[in-house]
Amino acid sequence: MESMNMSYMDPKTVTLIGIPGLEHVQFWIGFSFFAVCLVALLGNIILLIIIPTEHSLHQPMYIFLAVLAATDIGLCVAIAPKMLAIFWFGFYSMAFDACLAQLFFIHALQGMESGILLAMAFDRYVAISICNPLHYKVVLTHSRIMGMGLASMTRGVVLMVPLPILLKRLPFCKDVILSHSYCYHPDVMKLACGPITVNIIYGFGLGLFVMLSTLGVDAVLILLSYVMILKAVLSIASNAKRLKALNTCISHICVVLLFYTPQVSLSVIHRFGKKKLPAQVYMLLSYLHFLVPPMLNPIVYTVKTKEIRVWILKMFQRRKF
Repeated sequence: MESMNMSYMDPKTVTLIGIPGLEHVQFWIGFSFFAVCLVALLGNIILLIIIPTEHSLHQPMYIFLAVLAATDIGLCVAIAPKMLAIFWFGFYSMAFDACLAQLFFIHALQGMESGILLAMAFDRYVAISICNPLHYKVVLTHSRIMGMGLASMTRGVVLMVPLPILLKRLPFCKDVILSHSYCYHPDVMKLACGPITVNIIYGFGLGLFVMLSTLGVDAVLILLSYVMILKAVLSIASNAKRLKALNTCISHICVVLLFYTPQVSLSVIHRFGKKKLPAQVYMLLSYLHFLVPPMLNPIVYTVKTKEIRVWILKMFQRRKF
């Protein structure tokens, strides 16, 4: 009995789930997720090939885009393999330590992506407010770009490191059965039990602090950046130049909306409309909110960036001939 209790206190494995109520078709749903992940991986890998090789794209906005593509690839790699293993092969079990590692990478990569989007918003503000390419390059030097990128990555890692450490210390008095196909901090945290009031309060407090200090603060700063961008655009006398300045921001605005809108929508549904919405729809939305932005981000920038489109066309023409 003592060894059984100890195994519950220190679980070796966790159990993930697929899509409740759709188990009979989730094998086929897995192909849709696979297609989304494949497009996301190919699109972001192409960006990582194009941006370093195309000299005209050696600008701060596209350097940040390359970092964003790398984080999107990491997010797909962190989530998709286990999700597809569940959908296709029924491998629901996962080592507890592997679950904590996946949890860390998911939250850290999301924090990094949010920081990169903030850096890209600052880049657009500097580009539009200065309106002089030479001064723009003086303000956003390569060292400052690297510093901003490293700061975003370091913040994402440092703030998320305590999450798996805290979860590792908590006791679990029953089977750890999660409610998704991936490990997520609130999902694991709520299954902890025992006389751990202080740990739970600290854990939830830390989780709330991490969310507010990354996604929350970044969203507010991005919004303020665009308020200043709009102010700078309105100060431009020529209507044609105004439209041209705003056009340089459209891609970034789309990517920001793709990143934040699903998260805000899911939070609202979780708080107010989860009981009214079919569980299957909520589960599918929770999966897609991780995978759809990485798929659409490279598509948005390919559509809006002539240099990327030309490079891709040249690549296909070389293959054809």
